Amino acid sequence: MNAATRPLNSPAVHHLQAVFLALLPRIELHARIAFRDVPCAQRREDAVAETVAVAWKWHVRLAERGKDVTHFVAGFAALAARAVRSGRRLVGQEKAKDVLSPLAQRRRGFRVEPLPASTCTAFDRLHADPHGQQKLDAFEERLRDNTLTPVADQAAFRIDFPAWLKTLTPRERRVVRAMARNERTKDLSRRFGVSPARISQLRRAFHDNWLRYHGEGTPSRPS
Repeated sequence: MNAATRPLNSPAVHHLQAVFLALLPRIELHARIAFRDVPCAQRREDAVAETVAVAWKWHVRLAERGKDVTHFVAGFAALAARAVRSGRRLVGQEKAKDVLSPLAQRRRGFRVEPLPASTCTAFDRLHADPHGQQKLDAFEERLRDNTLTPVADQAAFRIDFPAWLKTLTPRERRVVRAMARNERTKDLSRRFGVSPARISQLRRAFHDNWLRYHGEGTPSRPS
């Protein structure tokens, strides 16, 4: 059972603030030691700041119950840092099933990192880098294990798509590959020297051509 609490008046709050400011260097030092293994400097500073915030909240609650944290500063700071490492925050709690949560990554033994390249990388920027194609190949390799699309459809696409590209002109193949990288219409129009409206027309034309190649669906009609 929790001890009864009593609200604090203004003088008491001011006194708590003064006491906490005196304890702050020790709390921050303990937090920096506790989170020294965090590689990202920004996340490390966030963890230290969160530890200070949690410590202040606990400091006030303990004072309302008539307890003085100055009698156990080391243990108090250690508990606050441990709580933050376990996902405790001043407001709310980290979601244990969120892949971007450091708590979930620690518990499940994985990490999240940026892909080396994106399919929407501009053509000039990609091939201006000596390792640009290598990075794009690494990106495509990571997308190869697709668990959402049925395996039969994946195999059919990998066979049919290159065969369909051979039915197009070299320039059209370059346009299709650029579109497949999800580049913006404005960027495509600049690269290929046509208007944005023409790029939109080509998108529909390629889409209809692909459907006819497979003998499925109905070609789109301009609105």
